[in-house]
Amino acid sequence: MRFILTDDLLENMYRYKIIDVRSVDAYNGWKERGESRGGHIRGAKSLPYKWVTYIDWIEIVRSKGILPQDSLVIYGYEQEKAEEVARQFEKAGYNDLNIFASFFEWVERDLPMERLERYSQLVSPNWLNQLISTNNAPEYDNSKYVICHAHYRNLQDYEVGHIPESIPLDTNSLESPETWNRRSSEELKEALENAGISSDTTVIIYGRFSHPKNDDPFPGSSAGHLGAMRCAFIMLYAGVKDVRILNGGLQSWLDSGYEITNEPAKKNKVPFGTDIPLNSKIAVDLEEAKEILSSPVKNLVSVRSWREYIGEVSGYNYIGKKGRIPGSVFGDCGTDAYHMENYRNLDHTMREYHEVANKWSKIGITPEKRNAFYCGTGWRGSEAFFNAWLMGWDNAAVYDGGWFEWSNNDLPSETGVPEK
Repeated sequence: MRFILTDDLLENMYRYKIIDVRSVDAYNGWKERGESRGGHIRGAKSLPYKWVTYIDWIEIVRSKGILPQDSLVIYGYEQEKAEEVARQFEKAGYNDLNIFASFFEWVERDLPMERLERYSQLVSPNWLNQLISTNNAPEYDNSKYVICHAHYRNLQDYEVGHIPESIPLDTNSLESPETWNRRSSEELKEALENAGISSDTTVIIYGRFSHPKNDDPFPGSSAGHLGAMRCAFIMLYAGVKDVRILNGGLQSWLDSGYEITNEPAKKNKVPFGTDIPLNSKIAVDLEEAKEILSSPVKNLVSVRSWREYIGEVSGYNYIGKKGRIPGSVFGDCGTDAYHMENYRNLDHTMREYHEVANKWSKIGITPEKRNAFYCGTGWRGSEAFFNAWLMGWDNAAVYDGGWFEWSNNDLPSETGVPEK
């Protein structure tokens, strides 16, 4: 391996694959070492030092299109960590390895960088711990916050251990188990007020992931962080102005070495303070979903598994009909209705946003279009929505009813592999 200087990297960026070994949060835009600008060197791939210990590390590398014949430039906050990652590449047969040890110079010289548009809404465990400890944190200028531990009809998930100060939030309080749509404005108002959440409250939400099984009567009870995405979407819809997701959920908190507690937190009822919904455009209902299907500049995006999309399975033990909405675009969640591998890293942090955007662009999902994401009942659609929303895609939405509503209304459907 060799060391390269700033001007060398700047002049030859086109020939290098640049690897950022800092945390995913620093990559997205958080200034974790006091740098004057947040984000990553333009074109860099996110490959955190944390992942070096993963048995699947080389598979992650290959999935990012980083090949042995590539010329790699590796950088981070600490030179030692960049060198350790380089040695890992060496063991895997990579030969053209370069260390860039002048990231802070790059920042100060105002050289090309990128960041996730709404990075501040995707927070790290360190940020949350600082907020809890000091009632203050970067990019936070509020005086009131509520931390929510999301679960689906599984209060024990909260009781066995949760982040200090967090309250339990059952997804059923915000969506109806009869329709799986968001609840009425009146019901949402009552639920949020009872949780101590007003329109002006900063809400930080997370959940626990514990390998859901489809043969469980309620598989979603083990998909808490996916449920957290659903709750976050509904809160945004209702009008909570500052909704933040703990990147990686409870797992990231534990990975960072922080303690959990079984001490319940108190809820203090507050008035919501504004009419609901304040942000109705992010929710699409049945009639708009039909209209989207007829438009060349809009997409109804099926965030379901391939087996669901081609009609081999319905995906749920309470949905009988199999198939897809004709004309919907396949957005590919992962293996089944309770997993989102294609939108997450192995540690459940959100996948590098460039990768998601590039994958979407190949199938016509682009920021200028009205893209409404759906799944079976709204959870996976909500997580895909957040990927778009965090990138600043203001036309993104969730088709709330999804396959559950569509299939129950005797509307056209398709099965099998699409011709196109």
